Amino acid sequence: MTHPIPSSFESLGLSPEVLKLLTAKGITIPTPIQHSAIPPALKGNDVIGIAQTGTGKTLAFGIPLLESLHKGKKRALIVLPTRELALQVEESLMQFARSFGIGMAVFIGGASMYRQRMMLKSNPRILIATPGRLIDHLEQRTVTLKEVEILVLDEADRMLDMGFAPQIQKIFKAIPENRQTLLFSATMPSAITTIAMKHMRTPLRVEVAPSGSTAAGVEQHALIVSKDQKTTMLVSLLGETEGSVIVFSRTKHGAKKLTASLIASGISAAEIHSDKSLAQRKAALSGFKNRKYKVLVATDIAARGIDVIGIELVVNYDLPMNPEDYVHRIGRTGRAGKEGQAMSFVTPDQMSDLRAIERLIKKSLNVSEHPSAAGASRRSESPHHRSGGGNRRGGGGGGRFRGPPRRR
Repeated sequence: MTHPIPSSFESLGLSPEVLKLLTAKGITIPTPIQHSAIPPALKGNDVIGIAQTGTGKTLAFGIPLLESLHKGKKRALIVLPTRELALQVEESLMQFARSFGIGMAVFIGGASMYRQRMMLKSNPRILIATPGRLIDHLEQRTVTLKEVEILVLDEADRMLDMGFAPQIQKIFKAIPENRQTLLFSATMPSAITTIAMKHMRTPLRVEVAPSGSTAAGVEQHALIVSKDQKTTMLVSLLGETEGSVIVFSRTKHGAKKLTASLIASGISAAEIHSDKSLAQRKAALSGFKNRKYKVLVATDIAARGIDVIGIELVVNYDLPMNPEDYVHRIGRTGRAGKEGQAMSFVTPDQMSDLRAIERLIKKSLNVSEHPSAAGASRRSESPHHRSGGGNRRGGGGGGRFRGPPRRR
């Protein structure tokens, strides 16, 4: 479904009140996903929206949701995978909801159940929740979802995968079948789409970029490096980078250990992962946003839901378990049409993982090889991936960023 992007929101069928509010907020030109998703959502259609990260998906479902509530729909439920994303969506929609007198409540783990129960006394019409905490409220019968007429699954591929599937099934059973369902993500594997279709009514698929597409402004690089040299190379890379950096670790233990190593090297860093309390995670993210910390070391809980302006570089210190998470990770930079950099450390035994990422994004990364990995990587590579002297120029496209210096 493709359309020319209009010069304003006026052609999308929004009410004068919403248009006036958008203009007052300085939001005048819809992004491609907003242009394509808002009209069918306003008509009450179920929608599967797929677009690159950082392209305005929150307002793509948030604007028609608020419009529908303003016109009389009873209640909307937005379900998301992480606390950080839930709080970010609340922040994005709050400015609009307040103008319409629409109350909101956020149910996330780590926050006070008592305070969340108090929120319900004001009869909020938008519920924003992570699955686990919402199930807690359902089991304690502190909330009912019988009046939900609009359901949004943000980062829907994550919501419907095996990790969250049992909880999501319980939520589906608690809400009316006669509802509108909106699913949004940057990646939507076919298996997840099949699951989604079972819970939707002839959904319209709005795909402004193929599933797995990465932002054009992000230069993507990979460095083949031995495991014991990764921290040294990261410190070197950070020394060449002036702006904010997110570093992704596969495990909580790894994130903690790496953060300590960076601090010992004189680099201001904070960590964010599920072993941290909600208050600690908020403090780390706040410090990163206000530049108290140059580096945020994170597990994949931060791959979705961190929207920080001006992140210069994303480093995959460890490759993700799933190729789809690569797309979400590097989407923390190059947001809203800006430029960014992404560097992935690849150990010689991970060449097949690198190829899986390249197949998903339909692009070859710029690959260089550290001497510590020489020989081992060539034994692991197929002839297609050998890089003639250690460097392969791929579809990430040249540019000023050259990555760590290659020592001979």
